[in-house]
Amino acid sequence: MGIRTGEIYLAALPNQAKARPAIVLTADWLSQYALDVSVIPLTSVLRANFPARVELQGRRGRTAGAKLAKCDQVTTIPESLLVGSPFGRLRAARMQAIEAR
Repeated sequence: MGIRTGEIYLAALPNQAKARPAIVLTADWLSQYALDVSVIPLTSVLRANFPARVELQGRRGRTAGAKLAKCDQVTTIPESLLVGSPFGRLRAARMQAIEAR
């Protein structure tokens, strides 16, 4: 079906030395036609009182441990900068929390 909202990929983001995990924000219907996707990068650097970030708790693999969705850094990248296959997907409730920011 292609890229879906809420999937987590490694992404080669601009101005980053290495690929980092990122959540796909682009609507499912749009990703069928577009050559680029909007993503929200993840970080493991936890900072208190930062209202534009949503805490996530990974259970295994690349998302193990606490992560923050950096909702203040939404960026659009070519689909070709998504590395490999998705390695996770957020539940609907978490995506709603992110979209509310």
